[in-house]
Amino acid sequence: MTAVIRTEQLAKKFRASDALAGVTFEVPAGSAFLLLGPNGAGKTTAIKILMNLLEPTSGYAEVLGVDSRRLAASDRVEIGYVSENRQLPDWMRVGYFLSYCKGFYPNWNDDDAAELTRRFALPLDRPLKALSRGMRIKVAVAAALSYRPHLIVLDEPFGGLDVLVRDQLIESILERTPESTVFLASHDLSEIESFATHVAYIDEGKLRFVEELGALCQRFREIEVVLERPAALPDQLPSTWLNPEASSAVVRFTHSAYEPDQTDAEVRRTFSGIREISVRTLTLRSIFIALAKLAQMDPSR
Repeated sequence: MTAVIRTEQLAKKFRASDALAGVTFEVPAGSAFLLLGPNGAGKTTAIKILMNLLEPTSGYAEVLGVDSRRLAASDRVEIGYVSENRQLPDWMRVGYFLSYCKGFYPNWNDDDAAELTRRFALPLDRPLKALSRGMRIKVAVAAALSYRPHLIVLDEPFGGLDVLVRDQLIESILERTPESTVFLASHDLSEIESFATHVAYIDEGKLRFVEELGALCQRFREIEVVLERPAALPDQLPSTWLNPEASSAVVRFTHSAYEPDQTDAEVRRTFSGIREISVRTLTLRSIFIALAKLAQMDPSR
């Protein structure tokens, strides 16, 4: 499958701080690729480099087969970019803004623009500066989808929006871009889990892993071990047992490399007097919380 976005050892330094440190990944065509990580991890820096809003300190980024540092207007007609902090011309009215955007995109579809205006209940005669944050995001998404770009880049677009608005936006994106690639950074994991195909986890500017969502959810499990009597955690535990904790006669941890038979044997070698072993699948949000908690406790991992 062709890569729509490709980075190789991408790095960005701000004075003495490494915002990105050797990040390498590929975004397959047609995927919904989630860039995941805590605040300050480097997600927005990576997106700004991809959009040629920042230059990398070193390394390479390619978007739609073009060096990101050389993205031209002719390339941008294939990219829909919506950012949480994207500036809109406040003095323009909504209708004028959409007409203004139309002039830049040869593939602009008036029917799509009209349908999105109706679906989002956009007030065409109202100035952008008078809109709520949620309504401004709707305007930006409507403008980005009306020319059906091959690549949609979303940087924290759903933060602070109510569930209904988030569902509206996601549904519109998926309906109007069935053959597009979606690349997004977001914390609204409950909604994104329903359509994401790939996940890259970045922390402190470093890429910790990148893989298909299905494979990620397969290897993460919450394990609960009920013992016959209270016991302290052993000093040495497998490195794949994340955030272990013991309470009375119950031990819990997140397993990051779950294999049914191997994990069962591993647990039984570690503890004696086991009454029960329970295994629970995890949502993407739960996996993210486990990884974020681990990073707080042990930044080296």
